Amino acid sequence: MFKSLSMTAIAALLLVSLSACESVKPWHKDKLAKAEMGFVVDPLEAKMSDHVYFAKEATASGAEVAGGGCGCN
Repeated sequence: MFKSLSMTAIAALLLVSLSACESVKPWHKDKLAKAEMGFVVDPLEAKMSDHVYFAKEATASGAEVAGGGCGCN
């Protein structure tokens, strides 16, 4: 009884999760490529924030910022 109920629940979950998958049409990709859809809204603000973070942490970590913790690159 429990096994058939769990298999039914798994099948229902699988069907629900597969119904959410949809391929993006080429003519809809322009809306997804807008700057508002990105993780960083303001690139200058993100770069300044990274600069302050890496200067305080005294790390470079591949973000093109080198510093010794004092902020004097």
